[in-house]
Amino acid sequence: MSERDQVIALLNSVPENKIGYVLAYLQGLTADEEADDAFCRQLYSRYQKDPEKDESFTLEECKREWGLA
Repeated sequence: MSERDQVIALLNSVPENKIGYVLAYLQGLTADEEADDAFCRQLYSRYQKDPEKDESFTLEECKREWGLA
């Protein structure tokens, strides 16, 4: 039995509530690395241009804004 056949056989025994984990893992394995790298570069570039990126807040300020104080 090939490894692919073994995977398919095991997949049939995965409980329905865990199939999402298998799907996410497989999607990660088959992801287009070049597209992922381009997306990450775009996010980083946008972050670098954000004028508020170096702004800092105290814990107390954050708690007040989030309604936790």
